[in-house]
Amino acid sequence: MDIGRVGVWHPMINKAPAEESRRAAARIEELGYGSLWVNEGVGSKEPLAMSAVLLAATERIAVGTGIANLWARDAMAMEAGRVALADAFPDRFLLGIGVSHGSLVKGRGHDYTKPLAAMRSYLEGMDQAGQILPRPPSPAPTILAALGPKMLELSRDRADGAHTYFVPPEHTSQARQILGRDRLLIPEQAVALEPDPTRAREIARAHLAYYLTLPNYLNNLRTLGFTDDDFADGGSNRLADAIVAWGDAGAVTKRIQAHLDAGADHVAIQPLSPDAPDLAHALTQLTDLAGPLGLTR
Repeated sequence: MDIGRVGVWHPMINKAPAEESRRAAARIEELGYGSLWVNEGVGSKEPLAMSAVLLAATERIAVGTGIANLWARDAMAMEAGRVALADAFPDRFLLGIGVSHGSLVKGRGHDYTKPLAAMRSYLEGMDQAGQILPRPPSPAPTILAALGPKMLELSRDRADGAHTYFVPPEHTSQARQILGRDRLLIPEQAVALEPDPTRAREIARAHLAYYLTLPNYLNNLRTLGFTDDDFADGGSNRLADAIVAWGDAGAVTKRIQAHLDAGADHVAIQPLSPDAPDLAHALTQLTDLAGPLGLTR
C-alpha cells in the first residue's frame, strides 16, 4: 500500500451529507493527499460503511478508520468489515481500532475498567473470525489507537502499527522507539493556516477544549512534561503551540516534517476552522498546503 507521506483527518468527512463528503474526498485525492481518515465519534456515521462510500467515490486514495470503536461492534463484525473492504478495494483500506474513552464507553453500557485487556481479547476474537471468513488477496492493515507504552507495545506485537492523535512530534519519537522499525506509525496533526498568534491560539484552544476533558489525553500529555497549569483556562500557549501547527504554509510544513523526522511513516493533518469544523474551509487550507508539501499532481 502506497499512501505517501501526508493524508487528511477531518471530523466532517463522517458527518456531512454523503454527496458533500464524496466531493471532498475526490478533491483531496486530486490534490495528491495519500489518505483520508473516517472517525467514529459523537454524532458521526458508521465508519466502515462510510469508508466504503468514500472508496467507491475515488480511484486511488486510501481510506482509514480513525478510529473505529471496538465497543460499537463485536470482533467478528469488525473483521468481516475489514475483509469486505480489503476485497472490494485492494490496497486502499486501513482499519484503525480503538478503545475510546471511559465516559463514552460507559454511555454505551460497557465496562471500561480494563481497556488494554479488552483490546487484546478483541484482537484474538478478530483472529478467530478470520479463520472462517474469506481471505482477500491483499489483507487490509490493522492499526490501533495508541498513546501509552502498553497499547503501543500491543500495536507492535498484535497489529500492523499505531494511529496516534493529539500528540506533538516528541510523542512520535517515543512511539517509534516502542514500535520498532517495521510497524506503521501514523500520527494526526491539527493545523491552522493563520499567521496571527492571537487568532491562531484562539483557534487552537477551541480545538483543545473537548480533548482537555478526556483523561486519556491528559495523562499522555503529562508524560511529555505538561502539567495541570497547561490544561487550565483553555490551555496554555505552550500546549496550544505543541498540539496545533499554525502560521504560514512553511511553518505548518515544518511541523509535519518534524513528525516524519521523528519516525512517522505518514501524517494525517486536520485543518481547523475559525468557528465550527467546516469542510469547505478545510479544503481551502488543504489546497494552499498541497504545493508546499509537494503533493500537487
